[in-house]
Amino acid sequence: MDIEAALDFVRTRHHAVLGTLKADRTPQLSPVTAGVDDAGHVVISTRQTAYKVRHIRRDPRVWLCVFPDTFFGQWAQIEGTADIVALPAAMDGLVDYYRRISGEHPDWDEYRAAMESEQRVLLRITITKAGPSVSG
Repeated sequence: MDIEAALDFVRTRHHAVLGTLKADRTPQLSPVTAGVDDAGHVVISTRQTAYKVRHIRRDPRVWLCVFPDTFFGQWAQIEGTADIVALPAAMDGLVDYYRRISGEHPDWDEYRAAMESEQRVLLRITITKAGPSVSG
């Protein structure tokens, strides 16, 4: 699977597990919801206070395993580096992220207030490698 195929995969399948590295260099895994922005980054919404954000600030390398709603079947493994976009700069990206994954929100003012209250950030992953290239 090349990078474009991985991006296409994430555009229609949003369940994933994100891997980051803790300070002791062991993995930290988090279930996340992933999407793709217009620039071809995998994007994830999370809280400013989440451990994964702390880990990415120290080491931006990330790994993502994306799978279908049924869990079994085709999947994608993505390696890359993540940037953290904080509020207020993240707000437009967070709105776009929601729209791409869930459609229109019934009250965008309420959504924006929740993003501020929850101290949301947008993780923006640049893919450097994708797979698998074979199965079985």
